[in-house]
Amino acid sequence: MLAFVLFFGSGAFVNTSYANEVTDWNTDASILIEASTGKVLYAENADTLLGVASMTKMMTEYLLLEAVAAGSVSWEDQYTVTDKTYELSQDRSLSNVPLRNGEQYTIQELYEAMVIYSANAATIAIAETVAGSEEEFVKMMNAKGEELGLEEFRFVNSSGLNNGDMLGYHPEGAGADEENVMSARATAKLAHRLLTDFPEVLETSSIPKKVFREGTDDATDMENWNFMLPSLVFQYEGADGIKTGTTDFAGYTFTGTAERDGMRLISVVMNATDENGVGSYEARFSSTADLFDYGFNNFKLEEVVPGNYTVEGQETIPVDKGKEDSVAVQSEDPIKVVVHTGEEASAKPTLILNDDLLNEDGQLTAPIEEGEVVGKLGLDLGEDDLGFLDNRLASSLQVDVVATETVEKANWFVLSMRAVGGFFGNLWGTITTTVKGWF
Repeated sequence: MLAFVLFFGSGAFVNTSYANEVTDWNTDASILIEASTGKVLYAENADTLLGVASMTKMMTEYLLLEAVAAGSVSWEDQYTVTDKTYELSQDRSLSNVPLRNGEQYTIQELYEAMVIYSANAATIAIAETVAGSEEEFVKMMNAKGEELGLEEFRFVNSSGLNNGDMLGYHPEGAGADEENVMSARATAKLAHRLLTDFPEVLETSSIPKKVFREGTDDATDMENWNFMLPSLVFQYEGADGIKTGTTDFAGYTFTGTAERDGMRLISVVMNATDENGVGSYEARFSSTADLFDYGFNNFKLEEVVPGNYTVEGQETIPVDKGKEDSVAVQSEDPIKVVVHTGEEASAKPTLILNDDLLNEDGQLTAPIEEGEVVGKLGLDLGEDDLGFLDNRLASSLQVDVVATETVEKANWFVLSMRAVGGFFGNLWGTITTTVKGWF
């Protein structure tokens, strides 16, 4: 293990006093993170279970996109409308596009209705396609939540509706008036994984308006419920996702994301209200805009270690049994951290070789392939105010260190000569020491 001293100026730490300028956000909970690192920039009541309403659909989107990537579902697959999805789709007091009983719809058009218009029956249709039934899909949702490390959550249906609004069709195993619940932190984790694993979701979530089944008798104008998108009433520069949600239980909620100057922020606001305690669309988007302004105005993403970085004095690592006795190494990618605007971060990285690859003398053993990962180069920020979204995201401060050349294993003759040379070298050293002892 080769370690180097780390130093960071104050700019490397998130000082919550910055948030004091804008702490009049009226929400039950909120959180703001920088997406590429998972660094938490602001958090209030972030670990309390609260209603999430249609923000639930981020999990349905994740599981569908995962199924498409695995090849078990395709965008061209046809879904045949059931009595359940037909009857639910006719309730226009809920967010829906009308579905005809027994008619077929592609997964692509149902997905667009879900992501853009938060269509509930279309969401249930996707759940039935992926898992066979909504009941089985809910099991998948909860299992995936555990896998993703969400911690504070419970899913009882695929759409985020209150079970009481599902006309008796709510999945078995949950109460007739239950709703999905998550913490703001868990919601942010889900959003972060969705954008990290399936960034293509933004291609759809960023569409301000689209017509469902355009050119048919069922044509339905779909205006994105994310009014912060360009051309919509609360448009915000850089906004392109992700999911709103509203029920009586959850209030007005929103998981938003926006990107400016190469930095993407993800925010969550839960039960946003105005100064009189009244929930509204404007309240949730205003709170989100305040969070985004706070993030973009006070922080920047800065590269503190460039790609292809070589630690001075450790440009090579010794190699045993190779045609060469050392191999050159360097990091692959740059390391970026979030710093306060106007402040600079400086750092000396820590180099850690993979212990499993080292012999007892601290050498790598040939053969070694060019590009082979031999260790990590990383930064240790120490203790800061808010940390990362979860411990696993602290790995954003580490990048792979690779061999920049191939070192082949020496043949038996070379190894034998080295062994002989080593033997006589040791012998000569012993003789020299003994002779010195005579005088």
